[in-house]
Amino acid sequence: MLSFVDLATRPEFAVGAVDCRDDHRRWSAEQPHEDVRLVLVRRGRFRRRVRGVCADLDRTVGYLGLPGEEEHFAHPAGGDRCTSISLAPGLWRTLAGDAPLLDRSSLYVDGALDLAHRQLLTATRADTGYAATERLIGLVAAVVKQVVATTIPGSAPAGDRALVAQARAAIGADHPAAAGLIPLAALLGVSPYRLSRAFTRELGVSLTHYRNRVRVARALDRLEAGEPSLAALAADLGFADQAHLCRTVRTHLGHTPTALRRLLARAPDKKK
Repeated sequence: MLSFVDLATRPEFAVGAVDCRDDHRRWSAEQPHEDVRLVLVRRGRFRRRVRGVCADLDRTVGYLGLPGEEEHFAHPAGGDRCTSISLAPGLWRTLAGDAPLLDRSSLYVDGALDLAHRQLLTATRADTGYAATERLIGLVAAVVKQVVATTIPGSAPAGDRALVAQARAAIGADHPAAAGLIPLAALLGVSPYRLSRAFTRELGVSLTHYRNRVRVARALDRLEAGEPSLAALAADLGFADQAHLCRTVRTHLGHTPTALRRLLARAPDKKK
C-alpha cells in the first residue's frame, strides 16, 4: 500500500513524501513514468530492478529514474519512506543536457547529499519559489555530477557579472518573472543552475539570500513608515506567512519585526 503527501509543487518540479507499507519478496511491476524522478530513502529499505540490474536502496543509496523505464520493486524488509522528486523535462535538460548519458541509475548518498536532502525538505515548508528551488537545483546538480557522464550545461563563469546585474535589476524592479528562480532564469535565457552559481561566485551569497535581502529592505521601509499589520506585510512581499517573514527578517537583521518597530519608531515632537 502506497501513500503520497505533496510537499511542494511547481510547474517545473514536484516534491513528495512516499510511504510504502508493502512487505513482499516478489517483484512487482510499476507503470513507466513520463518524468525524471530522483528518489531518496528516508527510512527503511527496498529493492529496485531496471534493465535487468538490481539495486538495494536505503538511506545511503538512492536512484534516478528516467522516462519510459520499466521498473520492478520488492520490499523484503517491510515498509519504507522516501522523498520523491519529479522533474519536468525542461528543467532536467537545463541541469543534465539535451541527451545525458548515465553511468548508472543508482547513486551514493554521502553526508553532503543527505544534508542537502534535509535542507530541501525544510525549505519546502516556506519558500518554494526561491529557497526550495535553489536547494533542489543544488541537490540535482550534485546527483548529475555523480551519475551523468556528460558536462552540466551552463557551468562556465564567463559573463557572470552581467548576468547577476540583469537578475538584480529584475528583482529590484519586481518583474513578474522574479517571483521564482526558474522563471527568472528563463527570462535571462540561462539555466537555473547557472544563475544560482553566478550569484554565489559574484556576490558571495546565494540568490535566495540576495532576494530575501531585497525583501527585508522593503519590509524595513514599511515598518519605518508605521505598517501596522505583519500579516499584510508578509503577503505583500511574497512571504509564505507571517512566521516566514519574521524568521527571514531576524536572520538578516538580528531582530524581529516587532523589535524593529520599536527601534525605528520616531521620537514624538516636543512641544515648543
